[in-house]
Amino acid sequence: MRYKRRSDSMVSSRGGGGSSWLCKPSFSTILRFFIVLILFIFIFNFYSRGILEDEQNLNVSQQLPQPHDKLWEAPFSDGLHSCLNPTSKYQVLQGGDHYITVRSNGGLNQMRTGIADMVAVSRMMNATLVIPELDKRSFWQDKSIYSDIFDEDHFINSLKSDVRIIKKLPQELDSIPRARKHFTSWGGLGYYEEMTKLWADYQVIHVPKSDSRLANNDLPLDIQRLRCRALYHALRFSPSIETLGQKLVERLRSRGGRYISLHLRYEKDMLAFSGCTYGLSDSESEELRLLRENTNHWKVKKINSTEQRIAGLCPLTPKEVGIFLQALGYPPSTIVYVAAGEIYAHLSDLTSRFPNVLFKEMIATEEELKVYSNHASQTAALDYIISLESNVFIPTHSGNMARAVEGHRRLLGHRKTITPDRKGLVEIFDKLESGQLNEGASLQHLVKHLHQKRQGAPRKRDGAPDGIKGRARYKAEESFYQNPFPECICRSKQRS
Repeated sequence: MRYKRRSDSMVSSRGGGGSSWLCKPSFSTILRFFIVLILFIFIFNFYSRGILEDEQNLNVSQQLPQPHDKLWEAPFSDGLHSCLNPTSKYQVLQGGDHYITVRSNGGLNQMRTGIADMVAVSRMMNATLVIPELDKRSFWQDKSIYSDIFDEDHFINSLKSDVRIIKKLPQELDSIPRARKHFTSWGGLGYYEEMTKLWADYQVIHVPKSDSRLANNDLPLDIQRLRCRALYHALRFSPSIETLGQKLVERLRSRGGRYISLHLRYEKDMLAFSGCTYGLSDSESEELRLLRENTNHWKVKKINSTEQRIAGLCPLTPKEVGIFLQALGYPPSTIVYVAAGEIYAHLSDLTSRFPNVLFKEMIATEEELKVYSNHASQTAALDYIISLESNVFIPTHSGNMARAVEGHRRLLGHRKTITPDRKGLVEIFDKLESGQLNEGASLQHLVKHLHQKRQGAPRKRDGAPDGIKGRARYKAEESFYQNPFPECICRSKQRS
């Protein structure tokens, strides 16, 4: 009974309005509850806002260019585009019974620009142009004929409204006397009008050297645009070269999407010709000296290497290129395609900084390259295509290929082309060598500042520096084919 009464008491106690567990909570309990609730709301809002900001920042970062992307961006083209069509005054010419035969000289791009000049000369002299003979006696000893490198039919047909072009001189003219004429370098319209007097005595003029036969400036607009049509449109590479070149471009892009084409002119012939031996051993320097001495058509034999380098006339070394690319901000993972032949020495100084350095032999099969063996001009054509299509083109020396690719990239919308200021860089590299400067932020600032205006942005072609007079100024001018603005690049409403 005592247990029962206790239970009843407990029941009675729980049912009573004055029981302790059903009593109103105290003020301190309520206060604690509200504090916990406020803390919960604050924490929830804090993390929600962080998530929202992260999403917003992600959206913005996807829309706005990041610092890394700016390394690859083409310069602002300011609405400029190619304009190659002739003016309304231009007349269609078919050529008469006068003929010009040509032997092109030099490497691939020296021949290309020379052929474009000869197209314009044939127009000015109202002559029929015979498909040029290519150089087989230069340093490279390439035995290629015209159709091995260029699309011959395309060349003839695309210029049929400008100049009559034929594959061979008519057989009946093979045995007649012809004028052998070394046209002057950087000739103008007046000079070639004077040369038409040769037609009074000759039906055929043979031109044994084609490079730099036309002035860079002060030629009629239609002649300048004809030069552009000839070089950039008519001189298309052969179908086999074009096909393989585009395949190699796609293979490079498949490795990382973007790539630099580096025209690393640290090849044996360039170093011997320029007399640049900085960073080389005594035996390497001597080997280059002997090559220069024994190459008959290289006129200058004694060259001071130090003076050449200080003047900015030497190609950058592989080590200097590696420092330069890093200072510009390119990461070590960057794909760097070397558009050049065999590098003479010290390539490891570049690959130690940029391990993804590639050559055509690394992206093409042995079978694909077999047909191009011992044909330097044909392999140079592959390098040209890969360089033209690259995200960034960087030449380490201002040779014929560097100028031709830069001009073509300007015509195609001012694609990014970084031209190293070699003279300015020598001063910086020497400070690094002597310990006056260390790699890092200071070096990056100097290099980037030095190259702010050397990335392929639109600008008019440079004339000769002040103080240069006479015919020397023609050679000192910027090449027409390096920068065909303003004649072939304009803001007109109609593209061409």
